[in-house]
Amino acid sequence: MSLHFSVLASGSTGNAIYVATEEHSLLIDAGLSGKKMQELFNGIGRKIEDLSGILVTHEHSDHIKGLGVLARKYKLPIYANEKTWKAMDGLVGVIPTEQKFNFEIEQVKTFGGLDVQSFGVSHDAAEPMFYSFHDGDKKVVVITDTGYVSDRMKGIISNADAYVFESNHDVQMLQMGHYPWSIKRRILSDVGHVSNEDAALAMADVMGDKTKRIYLAHLSKDNNMKDLARMSVQQTLATRDVIVGEQVELYDTDPNKPTALAFV
Repeated sequence: MSLHFSVLASGSTGNAIYVATEEHSLLIDAGLSGKKMQELFNGIGRKIEDLSGILVTHEHSDHIKGLGVLARKYKLPIYANEKTWKAMDGLVGVIPTEQKFNFEIEQVKTFGGLDVQSFGVSHDAAEPMFYSFHDGDKKVVVITDTGYVSDRMKGIISNADAYVFESNHDVQMLQMGHYPWSIKRRILSDVGHVSNEDAALAMADVMGDKTKRIYLAHLSKDNNMKDLARMSVQQTLATRDVIVGEQVELYDTDPNKPTALAFV
């Protein structure tokens, strides 16, 4: 049981996820300040300087705020696709060329025994992508920041042991909230974020016999609540004959504190 992970922070204000084996550790995004990232790593008893690299999903600030600082301070390899690198130009400061690596959509990169597969998502960024992690027969999938989950995505992410899955908003809260209509329309669109109910329907489609843990991630601070997200997902899964607490467990994530290290 060497594959393990922690959702260090997740939400509208900043995102970072730690995935590791006994030999290698990776950070998915660094959307918080360097100081806060250090605090989060301390919270799980791990060191930033031990990372094998940082994988970037896309260029939005809640995913790259601390990227340049960590890259320069710890001389870490950074992986992103070509369009994302171009979109980040001017946003993360200077990262030495020898630390910049291309990782294109639907590629697999190997870190020792840890295989990382990238896949494209539907979001209003240059070329957003997320990752599926494989260590032997163990699999952990991270998928947030997508307006919908396509059949192609479902095929790539199916039957993981654990998911970090976007459950961004409650549709009614969003519609009744204070956001301008242009922002509401963007969030509800195919290049925005998935709602609690749509996330649960996608979860039901991709879950398999191995699936034991689902972490509800990237909750909107204005248009969702942990209890509401969990209730909505649980009720929607029940309509597809998936019983939370029996087949699978749901876990909260937080924008300010890490989840406990989970081993799959």
